[in-house]
Amino acid sequence: MARIIKPIVGVDLGGTNINVGIVDPQQLRLIPGSRINKKTQAAQGNKTVIDRIVLAIEEALDGAGMTHADVSSIGIAAAGAVDSARGVVLKGGNLNFTNLPLGELVRKRTGLRTFIENDVNAAVYGEWKHPSGAVVNAEDALGVWIGTGVGGGLVLSGKLYAGGFFTAGEIGHMTMFPGGPTGRRSVEEVCSRTAISDRLLALIAAGHPSSLRAMIDEEKGLLLEKARKDAKDKGKVTWQFENNKILRSKSIALAYHKHDPLTTHVIHEAAVLLGTAIAGVVTLLSLPHVVLGGGLTEALGEPWVKAVRVAVREKAFPPECRKVEVVGTKLKDQAGIIGAALLARDARTR
Repeated sequence: MARIIKPIVGVDLGGTNINVGIVDPQQLRLIPGSRINKKTQAAQGNKTVIDRIVLAIEEALDGAGMTHADVSSIGIAAAGAVDSARGVVLKGGNLNFTNLPLGELVRKRTGLRTFIENDVNAAVYGEWKHPSGAVVNAEDALGVWIGTGVGGGLVLSGKLYAGGFFTAGEIGHMTMFPGGPTGRRSVEEVCSRTAISDRLLALIAAGHPSSLRAMIDEEKGLLLEKARKDAKDKGKVTWQFENNKILRSKSIALAYHKHDPLTTHVIHEAAVLLGTAIAGVVTLLSLPHVVLGGGLTEALGEPWVKAVRVAVREKAFPPECRKVEVVGTKLKDQAGIIGAALLARDARTR
C-alpha cells in the first residue's frame, strides 16, 4: 500500500520578497488559494523576517482551508549560503543573516519539521525533479538565477551538490574584474537586476537618452508622494531613492522589448558578462545543461536567454562544450516554492 504524503509548505525567501505556497506532493502543483506574497523587510531585522515568514505560512494555510495538522513539513529556500544539514543560514546576503538557525526558529514557531536550503539550489532542484522542469532528470546541470542578486545551484552526477563548505554554486560572488572599481568586480555586481538598474540610472542621469526616463520620473514622484504621506512631520520629509524600487524588472523588460537603444545595450552587455562567467563553469565541469531563472530572466524572456546562450557557447572550451544547452526556467516564479517543498519531501531519503 502506497504511503500517503501530506501536502508540504514551500517558502521562497528572498532579499525582497517572501513567496509561500502549499504543494500537493502527488500532483506536484500548488494547492489553489495557498499562494501568498509578502515583502521581506530584511532591513527591520531577523525577528521581523521570521515573523513575516510565519505570518505568510498562516495565511497560506487559511487560503487553502487547511490547518497545521493537514501538512507534513516546511521547506524554506533561503537566499544566501546555507548549511542544510543543520538548518542554518551561514550568510544571508540581502537577508542580513549570519549563522542564523532558521530551521529551528521556524519549527518552534509552527510546530512543523522545517528544512532549509539555498534558494537557487531549491529552484534548481525543482527544475530537476519536477516532470515539467527545464533540466528534468539531467545528470549534470547548472542553474543561475538573476534577480536582486545572482545565485547558482549545481546538480552533479545525479545529486544536488553542496560542496565541502555547503556553499557550492555561488556564481554571483565570483570575481570578474579584480582591478575594477569597487562595486563592479563580481558577477553579481555587474549582471544582477540591481547592477543593471544602477547602470541604467547612472547613464540616464549622465544625459544618455532613454524611454526609461519618463518611467523613472513617474516612479520617483509616486515614491515621494508615499514618503510625504508616511512622514509624521509633513514639513520635514527626509529620504533617498532606492534604485531597486525606482527601476524594476518589469520596467526594464518593457523598454528592452520596445528596443530602447540604451536598455538594449546595457542588457546585452550584462548577458555577455554573465555568459562569460557561466562558460567558465561549463568549461571547468564539462556541463551539458544550464537553466536560467529569477525575476529578471522571467521578465526579459527568451531574447535574454538567447543572448546569454550565445555568449556561453562562444566562450566555452573545448568545442564539444559549445553544445551546452542553455534554457530558461519552466517553473518560473514557482521554482523556489516547489523545489523547497520537494527537498522537504525527499529530505529523509537523500
